[in-house]
Amino acid sequence: MKNKRAVWLPILMLMVFVPAVRAQATAAPAPAPAAAKPHKKAAPSPADTTRDKNIKEYIELLRANVRQDKAEMMGAMMVLSAAEAAKFWPIYADYDAELTKVNDLRVANIEEYSRTYNDMTDAKADELIKNSLQFQVQRGELLAKYYGRVKDSLGAITAARFIQVEHQLLLIIDLQIAASLPIVGSGS
Repeated sequence: MKNKRAVWLPILMLMVFVPAVRAQATAAPAPAPAAAKPHKKAAPSPADTTRDKNIKEYIELLRANVRQDKAEMMGAMMVLSAAEAAKFWPIYADYDAELTKVNDLRVANIEEYSRTYNDMTDAKADELIKNSLQFQVQRGELLAKYYGRVKDSLGAITAARFIQVEHQLLLIIDLQIAASLPIVGSGS
């Protein structure tokens, strides 16, 4: 039991610290007063360009930290022998590389949400939600694919443990992201 607490304590600490950083990176800017809103789309100011660059750097830093922490937690929870680990970790590396590509869709969608939050339309909200649902489908298909690969290599019990642990970790990350995003239409 102590071993499980030692594994989950860093997750909980990560969950407390990271949402604040994430919220700073994705927070929607305050709406401009009606008189100050330009009729034409102005070129991005140097401050906007710097902010966008900082957001991308925050996202990359968070991704690197989450991937490292996630792999460490996965290793602690999988409890693999040396022979099992030799089979599992190359499969997990492939999975993580594919998951990163799928997550790029999510990041792009969140960035689009941040850019359009103050000027949300029904059409944009529909597009963003459809993109979000498509991300969930792709991630589910990816998990199913890698469940099969782990099962073929290490058996169904180990594959089920992989899916269970991965699902728990993804839920924590999803909660972190959801908690940092403002609800659509709540500021309009």
